[in-house]
Amino acid sequence: MRDKNIVVPGEVVASDYKLLPGDGTKRVGKNVIAIKYGLLHTENNLVKVIPLSGAYLPRVGNTIIGEVVDLTFNGWIIDIMAPHLAFLPLSEVRARVSRSDISEFLNIGDITVAKINSVKLRSIDLTMRDEGLHKISNGLIVKVSPMRVARIIGKKGSMVNAIKQATDTKIIVGQNGLIWILGKDADKELIAKEAVELVAKKPLLDGLTEKIKEFINDKLKKIIKKEEKKDK
Repeated sequence: MRDKNIVVPGEVVASDYKLLPGDGTKRVGKNVIAIKYGLLHTENNLVKVIPLSGAYLPRVGNTIIGEVVDLTFNGWIIDIMAPHLAFLPLSEVRARVSRSDISEFLNIGDITVAKINSVKLRSIDLTMRDEGLHKISNGLIVKVSPMRVARIIGKKGSMVNAIKQATDTKIIVGQNGLIWILGKDADKELIAKEAVELVAKKPLLDGLTEKIKEFINDKLKKIIKKEEKKDK
């Protein structure tokens, strides 16, 4: 493997038959070649290039966060920041919903966590049947480039888990670039939001996970000092 973070189209990123070409790469003989400009990532013998910019391209199984923009007689039209709107059928929610007024479950303007169930030429179907998929009624929503989502999650969830633990928040990262943050404390919610935005802004910073932990700790110390001053 080349010891390099950013690669350009045509660049050889690996020369090993044991490594498989993934998204943003192709095999030419023994070599794996980048076909996109972006961040090189290797995991479980799979080499891929994560684009640094671009629109969200939905994939089956992706967790997303979307906004209800219209209702039909048998489901909801949801904007998931993809090239096409998505559809959530009545049959793909766990709750019992009356067909006479489906707005009781989800109405226009509501935000929800869902999963991509199928992707066709101009059709994206969603599901809310799995655990953890629900309407969002509190917390914060952060919008980032979908191309920065992998960095925010980190390897095996290392980055997002570090932020969650340090701020005592719950975070759901939508693959479409919308991120939900919920905490018991409003100040910690805001710190988590700032940490996520910092990762999205500086994804290539060396030692980023540790720098994010330091950033959060500094913010928390300032809050403690502020509270101590109030008590005096």
